[in-house]
Amino acid sequence: MCGIVGLFLKTSKLYPELGLHLSEMLVKMSDRGPDSAGLALYSELTQFDIKLTLRLGGSDANQDFNPSLKKELLREFDLQTRGNHIILHIFQSDFNRALKWLSSLQNSSVIMSTGEAIEIFKEIGEPKDFVESFEINDFQGTHGIGHTRMATESAVTTMGAHPFSTGLDQCLVHNGSLSNHNSVRRKLLGEGMKFETDNDSEVAASYLSYQMSTGYNLRTALSKSLEDLDGFFTFLVGTKKGFGVLRDKIACKPAVLAETSEYVAFGSEYRALSNLPGIEMAKIWEPEPATVYFWEHSNESI
Repeated sequence: MCGIVGLFLKTSKLYPELGLHLSEMLVKMSDRGPDSAGLALYSELTQFDIKLTLRLGGSDANQDFNPSLKKELLREFDLQTRGNHIILHIFQSDFNRALKWLSSLQNSSVIMSTGEAIEIFKEIGEPKDFVESFEINDFQGTHGIGHTRMATESAVTTMGAHPFSTGLDQCLVHNGSLSNHNSVRRKLLGEGMKFETDNDSEVAASYLSYQMSTGYNLRTALSKSLEDLDGFFTFLVGTKKGFGVLRDKIACKPAVLAETSEYVAFGSEYRALSNLPGIEMAKIWEPEPATVYFWEHSNESI
């Protein structure tokens, strides 16, 4: 159930091809997750401080795109459009004003992600239709992670689709099922974390964001999750600088990694990676159980 993919580019010459490769990887996982699809895409920083990715029409997947909202936003902010999502580019000094302005729209938009580099797009329906309507093929960037969903724990909705973003430039996609997500959710609510869905994967994303907000880096937060989160899972976690991979102690959910001098790629199955450039020369392996892997674009701790 569910398919997850990720691509971390080591060389800038491949940045123009990020969307093209991730699109193909995602579509190849369609039969693992035909209900909905989503991608978190990271790009190089711009002159602006923050990007807000919004879904116009609110959280209801059947609610029509309202073109008048785009016109209103355009009068206030610099923006781009992909499908029924809009990316606002703002300076830090305008951040609170932007949030206040968006709250006045009365549930006509929902924030998918916030950060310097991240953009999240997700929607119900077949992955191939998602890739087409969001024009993912032409996206240029540094790395990204994606998910095709077969719903088992909650309803098929836009907000129930992955990736889940619960912190600045942070997100998670997940294949598996957490058995103690309700108790973990209650603890996180007590710590001030907020939730949009009943999805167990959102709990995992929030757990990692909370741990990192207390000072842990991603490696330590993922390691702690092995003791605090019960169930079977493969996590792929995105940050501003890269991504991390973790399988639970039993590791029954399929996963494969491939690395060359130009990229690191992740897939639920090898076929997701089979058309990547130079894949025949890649080091290919199955990530070990209860082992944290991550790659980043700098030597700083993530």
